[in-house]
Amino acid sequence: MIPASCPEKQRKQAQLCQNLAQLFLFICNLASYDKTKWIHKKKGVFGMNGTEDKKPMSMKKKWALLVVMALVFGLIAGLTMYGVNAAANRMYDQNHISATDTAGDSDTDSTGNSGTSVEEVAKNAMPSLVTISTMSVEEMRSFFGGLRQYEVQGAGTGVIVGKNDTELLIATNNHVVEGATSLSVGFIDESSVSGEVKGTDAANDLAVVAVKLSDISDDTMKQIQIATVGDSDELQLGEQVVAIGNALGYGQSVTSGYVSALNRTLNLSDESGNEVQSTGLIQTDAAINPGNSGGALLNMKGELIGINEAKTSATSSGASVDNIGFAIPIDKAEQSLQELMNLPTREKVDSSEASYIGISGESVPTEVTQAYGIPAGVLVDSVEKNGPADQAGIQKGDIITALDTRSVGIMSQLQSALEYYAAGEKVKIVIQRSDDGKYQEKTLDITLGAAADAQQ
Repeated sequence: MIPASCPEKQRKQAQLCQNLAQLFLFICNLASYDKTKWIHKKKGVFGMNGTEDKKPMSMKKKWALLVVMALVFGLIAGLTMYGVNAAANRMYDQNHISATDTAGDSDTDSTGNSGTSVEEVAKNAMPSLVTISTMSVEEMRSFFGGLRQYEVQGAGTGVIVGKNDTELLIATNNHVVEGATSLSVGFIDESSVSGEVKGTDAANDLAVVAVKLSDISDDTMKQIQIATVGDSDELQLGEQVVAIGNALGYGQSVTSGYVSALNRTLNLSDESGNEVQSTGLIQTDAAINPGNSGGALLNMKGELIGINEAKTSATSSGASVDNIGFAIPIDKAEQSLQELMNLPTREKVDSSEASYIGISGESVPTEVTQAYGIPAGVLVDSVEKNGPADQAGIQKGDIITALDTRSVGIMSQLQSALEYYAAGEKVKIVIQRSDDGKYQEKTLDITLGAAADAQQ
């Protein structure tokens, strides 16, 4: 019986095989037929016009004919079956490719994933990915007890998410640009330009970097593009995803995996040593390594559905962990990124407009932060009477951790941040204040004084 689901071409070929089989059975019946029936004659059957019938064929010739017919049947049947098998194999291959190797096919499979291949996703997404290289300053206590400053280079990733009249806007993690004294952005054509931190959201570990359009060549502009944003709320467990980022600073690397879990919570420590809790994260087994931070997590439509943030490499007990990475869902990040994109981008002010806050202080050493749980930042040793800090309510012993949208981990970072603000500007300053040995965060408004007045 021929299955009803069989394609029409294959049904016809199978029917031919059945007919040939019936023919072969008929021949076999003839071979076993009673001998007398072979030599039986009946007038008018073989003759014409009443002429006498021809002499019947001898048994020897009949058997020879039977052998020839059998050989012909075998040849025809073999060729037919070969055609049936070849057609069936082609049909199987076509079905197999459509289910597993569907590059260029936008159909959706039974798991809800688009048919686009990882290769195609990566190819389409690369123009919207950038590398971010940063320089920052760290202080370490020397063997003789003094503090020494070291320049430290960092690497991360960014995603092009917007553009205004003068700037290209790039989303990344706050911890990628935190404390950076300078940063550069690298594009798909390997060109690089300087960028500025437009704004940060430490609570959600997000930041926006701005690059002047005037600094980007026409050739580069033709090769880059703004990422297509997807819907992370539609993600399903087991859905295939692709992660792209500047892993270990080597350049953009592509990994693929699946959504392992949704709505995860992760405890992180920022550069200042403060614990930051990230919630609602996407967990994936796609490899995410240092340098991937700020990169793209994409669905199989090539849409941005998350900002890669961190990986877990070991448990609290020290046990090794593999293939556990986390990304901030784009639906959660979108509002924060939009607010950051609308902030004004600051440039260094002229020396005639330089500002100051009226304190003397020192950096909290890293070893002190780690040993005693004291927040990293600038420890206020003294406050200028009636100066900007005094009027804002800053006290001796406070630890300054941020100025406006810029994080402050050490004294040089505070000094660097002030270079972007003019005297007379009113900004927010974030401090940590000890209350019975427990530090509490406070945000104060400060009107910056003129550095020229402080020098008099």
